[in-house]
Amino acid sequence: MAEIILLHSAQGLRPGVAVAAETLRAGGHTVRTPDYYDGEVFADIESGLRKRDEVGMEELARRFRAIGGEVSGPVVFAGFSLGAYGAQLLAANHPMARGALLFHGGVTVDEVTDGAWPRHVPVQVHHSEGDPWVDEGEIAELAAAVGPGFEWFTYPGEAHLFADPDLPGYCETSAKLMWERVIAFLSRI
Repeated sequence: MAEIILLHSAQGLRPGVAVAAETLRAGGHTVRTPDYYDGEVFADIESGLRKRDEVGMEELARRFRAIGGEVSGPVVFAGFSLGAYGAQLLAANHPMARGALLFHGGVTVDEVTDGAWPRHVPVQVHHSEGDPWVDEGEIAELAAAVGPGFEWFTYPGEAHLFADPDLPGYCETSAKLMWERVIAFLSRI
């Protein structure tokens, strides 16, 4: 079983993150859900992005690294949207990283590290086919950089955070399939 650090989206540490953590715990994993947004939670993406811009990406990267600094054993970094950026940053640079789960996001390798993607760190990406916040070109570049340890799954629709049961874009069928794929990924690590 894996230790998982699960990072929330720009909307903050919403109840949907707790649901996701419980889904992973039901699979036998240890899950931590740190809050890197000062306890603030937002009802919509735009408000959450204002918070992101107020804090700034440099400070967010520092906060993500501080979260990584609390890890002392093998870990899988996971995150939703903006949290996927944090998970990818940590997975690319943390010596104990054993995997990355990127939900509704992902960037090119050069956005998170000055080096190559570590070959021992597999990556799994999940997003809606028409997600306006996901750049498929960047995901394709990430796939090429990661190599054979990369898995990429798309789901019908355009909802950004389709796996969050408290948001309007929630799709139970897609969320269920996503979590099945995630549990299978974790079983191989």
